[in-house]
Amino acid sequence: MELDRDLFLPVSREDMARRGWDFYDFLLITGDAYVDHPSFGPAIIGRVLEAEGYRVAVLSQPDWRRPEAFSALGRPRLGVLISGGNLDSMVAHYTAAKKRRHDDAYSPGRKAGLRPDRATIVYSNRVREVFGDIPIVIGGLEASLRRFAHYDYWEDKVRRSILFDAQADLLTYGMGETAPREIAARLASGTPVGEITDVRGTCAAVPHPGACAYPFVEVPSFEEVSASKEAYARANMVEYDEHDPFVGKAILQKHGHQFLLVNPPAYPLTTAELDHVAELPYMREPHPVYDSMGGVPAIREVQFSIIQNRGCFGGCNFCAIQLHQGRRVTSRSADSIVEEAERMTHEPDFKGYIHDVGGPTANFRFPSCREQMLRGMCTGGKHCLAPTTCSHMIVDHSDYLKILRRVRELPGVKKVFIRSGIRFDYLMADPDDTFFKELVEYHVSGQLKVAPEHCAPNTLAYMGKPPIQTFNKFKDKFYELSKKAGKKQYLVPYLMSSHPGSTLKDAVYLAE
Repeated sequence: MELDRDLFLPVSREDMARRGWDFYDFLLITGDAYVDHPSFGPAIIGRVLEAEGYRVAVLSQPDWRRPEAFSALGRPRLGVLISGGNLDSMVAHYTAAKKRRHDDAYSPGRKAGLRPDRATIVYSNRVREVFGDIPIVIGGLEASLRRFAHYDYWEDKVRRSILFDAQADLLTYGMGETAPREIAARLASGTPVGEITDVRGTCAAVPHPGACAYPFVEVPSFEEVSASKEAYARANMVEYDEHDPFVGKAILQKHGHQFLLVNPPAYPLTTAELDHVAELPYMREPHPVYDSMGGVPAIREVQFSIIQNRGCFGGCNFCAIQLHQGRRVTSRSADSIVEEAERMTHEPDFKGYIHDVGGPTANFRFPSCREQMLRGMCTGGKHCLAPTTCSHMIVDHSDYLKILRRVRELPGVKKVFIRSGIRFDYLMADPDDTFFKELVEYHVSGQLKVAPEHCAPNTLAYMGKPPIQTFNKFKDKFYELSKKAGKKQYLVPYLMSSHPGSTLKDAVYLAE
């Protein structure tokens, strides 16, 4: 079925002309192919701003070698928003062994090389070259996770905040719906971008600490963390502990003669707000311009999947989720989730299978405990689930189970799978095994992905993961319940080698 390209955000001057636009407000540049689906951050930001009444055009994977490629749609009225894409561009381009990847699922026809290394920096510098002093806001995963002075694996050194290398005016971090709306409103009202330094969920370069509008804490400078691993570790601990929208402070980090100002995180969206974002008029497909190029493979994994929650209180020490989405879990309403599933059943390519109803951790629906809701997350490296389950944690699968039951009963739905990851230690902490039984009976597509990550006690402790005995109990019960259900099903464990703190002995133990 051929899609109407006018139902997508415009990607050319011709698209804008058909709409009768003689100007537009924001240029949205992305390192991915343009896929209008709520699993793709730029699509969400574009649709959120469109819903606020702004005109948004998309420039996808521009040729960074040609400055004129960045002016192809003309100069926007209010500013340029830049994302490296759904992945950090260096992860998209290189393996952990630093070998160049041969394909890119986020590009048409899997073609590699359609974005530069460090795409956010390169795009931003090109925009500055072409449009001069236009307001530039960088965001997305690449910007979010490089907002502080950070260790860069590819160069094996500490790099300064990406805000400075990109020459951007503002950086949005975390889940970015709230900050762009506020920034857009201020720019539209005539506020100079240099005065927009107090928006939650953003970073800015400021001349002195007095420019911070919130209570703040200062961490060791870029120069200090570059020279001292201890200073780096101390800064990193503060950065994690203050990443709490309800009790976290702003953070200042000196870079040369300027200060990086990281405002407190944006408040998580309410259930109603999450529903609104999920229900914006996405086409849920790649733009038709890619049809002749082999399409965009990344859509296949998520096209018939549903995002039901955000955040993760698991707090694994290696995981970026807590520094991006945060540790407070928020969820969409059951009705919104079921309505999305029902709409899927009418799509031409739908074959009866919903691939996932999940999120960062599929079986989390609510914050971890009442104390978290009142006083924020515990600090100082305390974990909800490791080395043992916290006595304050609320373990309840009943709401999630009701949703899965409603979805699998929809006309046209044959199977509903869970593929985004079950937190098995949380599942084992539930005294009611109804969810476990129904998981095995209805929601495993032959294989269930789980993440013990390692088996050596020493490495698991460094990871902030529960002891391997917890996984072994889960594994035994999974196979026992599968056998009772008359199903031949398997666990696919994610395992991680070379984690910091892991010894050669641990590696041999894992291999054995």
